[in-house]
This record gives sequence, structure tokens and C-alpha cells, in this order.
Amino acid sequence: MKTKIVTVIALALIVFINFSIWSYVNNPLQLQPWTKTTMGVTYDPHRKQDTQTSDSFPSEADIDHDLSLLANKVHAVRTYSVLKGLDKIPELAAKHNLNTTVGAWIDGNLEKNRQEIETLINVSKQDNPNIVRVMVGNEVLLRAEIPPEQLVEYIREVKKNTWRPVSTSETWAEWMKHPELVNEVDFIAVHILPYWEGIAAEDAVDYVFDRYHAVQKAYPNKPIVITEVGWPSDGQPFKHATASISNQAKFLREFLNRADAEKVTYYIVEAFDQPWKMSIEGSAGAYWGIFNADRQPKYPMDADVIAMPNWEHWATGAAIFSVVLMALFLFTRSSMKLPGLLFFGLIANLAASTIFWSVSIGAQQYQTNITIVFWGILVLMQVMAAVILLIESLEIAEVIWHRKTARTFQPLTPSPDFKYPKVSLHLPIHNEPPEMVRMTLEALDKVDYPNLEVLVMDNNTKDPAVWEPVKADCERLGSRFRFFHLENWPGFKAGAINHALDQTAPDAEIIAIIDSDYILSPDWLNCMVPYFDNENVGFIQSPQDYRDRDQSAFKSFCYWEYAGFFNIGMVQRNEYNAIIQHGTMTMIRKSALLEVGKWSEWCICEDSELGLRLYEAGYDSVYVKDSFGRGVMPDTMSGYMTQRYRWVYGAMQIIKAHWRNFLPSKEPKLTPAQKYYFIAGWLPWFSDALALVFTITSLILTAVILYDPIHSELPANAFLLPTVGIFSFKIIRGLWLYQARVPCSVWQSLGASLSGLSLTHTVAKGTIQGLFTSGKPFMRTPKFEQHGALLAGLFTIRQELLLLTLLSVAIGMMASLEHFDNFSGRLWIAILSVQAVPYVAALLTVLISIAPDYKTEPAVKKSAAKAKSKSKKKKK
Repeated sequence: MKTKIVTVIALALIVFINFSIWSYVNNPLQLQPWTKTTMGVTYDPHRKQDTQTSDSFPSEADIDHDLSLLANKVHAVRTYSVLKGLDKIPELAAKHNLNTTVGAWIDGNLEKNRQEIETLINVSKQDNPNIVRVMVGNEVLLRAEIPPEQLVEYIREVKKNTWRPVSTSETWAEWMKHPELVNEVDFIAVHILPYWEGIAAEDAVDYVFDRYHAVQKAYPNKPIVITEVGWPSDGQPFKHATASISNQAKFLREFLNRADAEKVTYYIVEAFDQPWKMSIEGSAGAYWGIFNADRQPKYPMDADVIAMPNWEHWATGAAIFSVVLMALFLFTRSSMKLPGLLFFGLIANLAASTIFWSVSIGAQQYQTNITIVFWGILVLMQVMAAVILLIESLEIAEVIWHRKTARTFQPLTPSPDFKYPKVSLHLPIHNEPPEMVRMTLEALDKVDYPNLEVLVMDNNTKDPAVWEPVKADCERLGSRFRFFHLENWPGFKAGAINHALDQTAPDAEIIAIIDSDYILSPDWLNCMVPYFDNENVGFIQSPQDYRDRDQSAFKSFCYWEYAGFFNIGMVQRNEYNAIIQHGTMTMIRKSALLEVGKWSEWCICEDSELGLRLYEAGYDSVYVKDSFGRGVMPDTMSGYMTQRYRWVYGAMQIIKAHWRNFLPSKEPKLTPAQKYYFIAGWLPWFSDALALVFTITSLILTAVILYDPIHSELPANAFLLPTVGIFSFKIIRGLWLYQARVPCSVWQSLGASLSGLSLTHTVAKGTIQGLFTSGKPFMRTPKFEQHGALLAGLFTIRQELLLLTLLSVAIGMMASLEHFDNFSGRLWIAILSVQAVPYVAALLTVLISIAPDYKTEPAVKKSAAKAKSKSKKKKK
């Protein structure tokens, strides 16, 4: 009881610390206050739902409401057009004692330009003393929509028909390029927007006044009005300029106080956020307002600024979510020590906060139906990534901080009165080298077990020269060995061992399976069979092991990659009676096998599928991690990939056949721990599939960004957890657990990580194809071996090389893109680089696999040569 109380207190402390981090990140920003009335703002009455091309437009009542909000906060508003009811703004503004700079929108549409000019002239002739200036066009020369001469004609026409000061608005650079235009206007209306020039926020105000003074120096006899100056509160970075609430508040307060001191006339862009501008200016275009699109102030101008004003709600949601996660994952973990619980609690809180942080970013932005779907998919993927992260964290916690339980099994020694049940050992083969099978059979002949039969099932080997020597060996070894050659037999391996089951001796109680390349230890059966004295034990499993790890660096790396599963995953799963049956080195109670329906011929991983059915039938398992048999590993990268693909594809077949048994049920066939560990075992493969989806998505987004950088959004934050986070944690987890449980050096564990990473794309393909196809996959043997090992190896990983090439090009292009020469761009490059690592690993592993072997002869060939030598000596 005391331990539980300490655990609850400790986990509560983690939640409190996480909440404190939210508070620290959203610590109020203390800035120079602005307590006076702002001189002017630009104004567009569009609402959140409006678009530039829609027929709907705000009513006079909407405009009047907007202007009432601005009254007493600003002295004046500046408009950009006088069509679609905007000609009413000066009159409505005067009601609220607001001055107006009235503008006509000029572009390449000459007919509309005529309407704008005529309406502007009519408005300027009104008896309205609050109209202080008249503007003909906005950034017309910058957009190059009409020639300068045409703009000058419009200006002259308006000046001829009004007594009010007339000008046109352009950026400071355009004014410097067109001194002839200065002579045509009554004042210089200049835009100075350091954000669009990529200036960092801390340098932005100095930059504004430097440009202002440069224009002033160039044209000392003309009054200057800054008709656009401001900073966006959200959106994509532009070069070194970052859009954020804090940067907008900092810029505006510093500028307003300095402009007041220097007596500069200005209009802040803009009064209200305009989401419709995203289609023109990119995401940042929507967020220049001092009010949001719902007409709420983003922050006070005379008090501290909080970047996320409602952060407490998000932090509370993250805390509740993390508590739920901890409860779901930890409620059955009574055997975990307190440090493990704290470690998992920390990861759960970080994962929950990352998800809520991402959701909060999307919630504060203006979304369309398309972007809502996009964000929904990203958040769903983040949740999946978080689940994978939590499962791997729990594995670390359980392995490192786990109390030993009663389900830790050791090899047994039969008692003197032990009654040896008959074991029928089935050895399926297909087109195997007869020398290799001979070694397996001779080892079986030495097995020290008094009640054994061996059934060798040759499945569809066409060449008699391959299977007949095996038959001869069985006849030579005596009556315990029986050989069956099956022609045109269905069901692949499962079909062959089902036939063996039919041929099994009636008094056999236990079925044992080994692969054709395994050399058994003589004591395997004696050490393991006694566990069947427990009538509830359905199957017993010993680890796969290999005897050719010293043959090459490639095989050494593969060996240690395999070893992680048998020394870490299987040991931990055994604690909860949830191991995976993996075919070779397995024993099954014959009655249990017949009860659940023999081997499944529809599944290419019939061994794992049978183990799950035995669990569903209520049987227990036993796993002893001691090695009792050693086989040989794939000789090539192609074989290594094909083997893993088969395992993954088979697992997807099992999921599709058994998923109902993992749902909540009144009469569950699996324990909660069994459900968890099977799902936990499959999820890393889904993680690789998810990584492939993110990689392809990243390449598509990068192409879009390169095509149109201004209007493109870099969702780097949403990609951090599913890419950089999962990848980094995967590497840390592997190295940490290997050092804790696998008897290998750091170098060997790094080699295991490399070979495991090289299979990422293979696993992703197996997962996706296994989920969405129903037939057994065709295992294609790589061609072009005749052209050399290098070419054959590269052809084997041709898809990986294609993706690596595309990612490399994407990284290079992003690095050269000036628009994203900022933290966001560098973060995106980092994400692309992390996504490229598995493909680099595949290339390195292929190169290692074709490098010269430590020893020139494969282990099997050397052993076969020795056997032939002995045979020749005997004949002599």
C-alpha cells in the first residue's frame, strides 16, 4: 500500500513538473508599453468566411461595428478600395470621429480601374472633413500590372478633381527606383515591411527607420507617410523573420513609441486579420491584424504579453491525457520498480504535451476544410507515433527496472522416474543443399532422448539429385528416421508439416519442429520436454541461433540484430505468457495442435499464427533463452530482406484473421497482457510504415515548397515527433537495451542497429502490402547476379536508392532556397536528413554484405568439405 502511495505521488509530481514547463514557456513577455492612441491602421472589412472573389461582402452594420471597435484606439483608418460598398467607410468613420485615407485599387483590369477612379473622385468631393488623404493604387508598380505612365495618368486625373492630398502607395525600394513618380504626388506613401525582406524581429524597427530616413534623404522636399508597417503574428517564417504573437507585440510597441517620439505619420497594417490573404501572400498574410478575424484583441498594448493566452487549458488537457496514458499502460505493471514507473511517466507526459502543443497550433490558426483534414491526419499520425513511443518506453522500463517473476524458466534435468513422452520431430525441407541437411540429420542422430522419431518432409523439390541423397541419409541413419517426398503438394511448408502430422506415430505426444539448417544440441529434448508435465503448457520455445556469425561483418551484424529479439523481446513477453512461436526450435503438445486445427496453410507465418491460436484456446507457453540449436543466416542482403518481408507480411495476415480477439469481449480469449504484447510487437512495424508515409509526404511537400515557396506551409512541428522523435528514441532504445540484455560489445550493437535500420523500407512495404493484399507475396530473387555482386546488391535496394536520391535532392534544394534560410527551413532539412538515414543504412549494409569475408568459405561449405574428407578416410 505504501509503495502505491509513493508511486502515485511521484507520478503526480511528474504531471506538476510538466505543467510548470508549460507555464515557463508561456511566461508573460514584459515589453515597453504603448499607452497612447495609435495614429492609423489599414482597414479591410472582410470576415473570416469571406474570400476575395466571393459575392458576399460585409454589410454597413458590420463595417460600423468594426469602426466602433477602433474608435478611441486609433485616429485614422486607411482603405484600399471604394467598390462593393467600401465607399461608405469615410461617412461611417466620421460618426466615430475617425479620419480616413481613402484608396482606389488599381490593377490590370482597366474597366474596374475606371470604376475605382470615378468612385474615388466622387467620395473625395464629399463634404467630409475626416477624409484627410486620397490614394491611387497600392503597390501597382511592385506588381507590374500597369506601366508607370498609366499610373501617372490616374494620379493626375484624381488630382485634377480633388483638393485633397493625392499619392500612391509603394514600397520604399519602388520609390527609390522611380523619382519621376515623386514629382506627381503630394506626399510619399511608403510601405516598409521588414518581415517581407527577411529581417529578424530584433532588428526590424531599426530597419524601418533606416529605410524611412533613406527615402527622406532622397526626397527632402516631400512629406512622407508610412502607409504600411507591421508584423504578422503567425505563419511561415520568411528568411530570418519569424511570425509570432511575441514578435508582433515587440515590433509594434517598439515602433509605436519610436514613431511617436520622431513625429512620424504611419498606418499599422492592419486592423483585423484577413484569412483570405493566405491565397495571395501565404500563411503569414492572414495574421497582420492587431485584432484577430473574430474581432478580439490579440494582446493588450499596455501590459505583459502571453504567446498562448489560454495555455492553461491545453496544459490541463495534456496532463489529463498523460494520466490516462499512464493508467492504461501501467495498471498491470506491478512488477516494475519505481524508477521504471517514473521514466515511463516522464515519456507519457512529454508525448501528451507534444500532441496537445501541435493541436494548439492548429487551433489558433485559420483553417479551411482542406487544412482541417490535413491537420487531422497529422494529429492522428502523431497519436500513433506517441503510442509507439510509449510502447518502446515501457519496454525500456520493464527490461531495465523489472522484478524477476515466477515465469523465468531455466533448462530442466529429468528426474530418475521421469516418463519420457514420445516426441515426433518434423523436419520440412525444400530444395535444400543435401550436404547441409546431412549435417542436420547427423546432429539429430546424436540427440540424447530415448523416445524419438524424425520425419523428414521434402516439399516439392523437383531435382532428384537434391532430395534423393537426403532420403539415402535417412535410410542410413535407421528406423527412427522416415523420409517423405511430396510432389505438387499444396500449402507450402504448412502443408508439408500437416502431412507429417498425419504420418506421426499414434503414441507421439509432442511435435517438435526445426529448420533444415539447424544443428541441434543433444540435450534439447531432455531439458525442455519435462515442462509438458504441466498439462496447461501448449508449446515450448527455444531461441533461434546461428553458427556462421564469424563468416563476415554482414553476418555478424545480422546475428546481433536477431539476438535483440530473443534476448530482450522474447524474455519480456515470456513474463506475461505472450511469446511468439517462431517455427524452428519449437515443441507443441500434439493434442493441443489437433484441438486448434493443425497448421494454417493460408498464412506464410504459420508458426506465429499457431502460437496465437494456442493462446486463444487457453494454453500456456514456456520460453527458455538458452540456445539448443544453431542454423545459418541469409548469405545476401536479398535473402535478409526477403526473410524479414515474409515475417512482416505474415504478421499482417495474422492481424487480419485474428483482430476480433483483440477487441473488448465478455468472454475474452486472450489476457490483457497477451493482447498488449502482440500489439506492441506489431506496432514497430507499423512505425516503419508510418515513416514511409511521412517520407513520401515530406517529398511531396518539399516539391510544393520549391514550386511555390511564398504560399507553402512547412509543418515541421507536426513532423518532429513521428520522424525525429521516433527515430532518435529508436536508436537510444536499441543501444540501451542491448547493453542491458544482449551479450555484445557497443560496436556489435551499433552494427545491429545499422542492419535493423537497413530493413526499414522492407518492413514498411511488408506492412502496407500485407494489410491491403490478400494473396501470399511472390518472393522475387534478385536478377543480374551475373553482372557482379555490387550491381546485384544495388539492384536489390533500388527502391531505397531512389528514395535516398530524392531525399538528397530535396535537402540540397531546400538548403539553396533563400526563402527558408531560417530555423524552420533548417528544421525541415533536419527532418529530411533523418528520413534519409534508413536508406543510407540500406546502402551501407549492402556494401558491407559484398565486402570480402573474414573467411573465404561459407560455414556450411566448410563443414560439408570436412564431412566429405572424413568419408573418404573411412573408405580408405
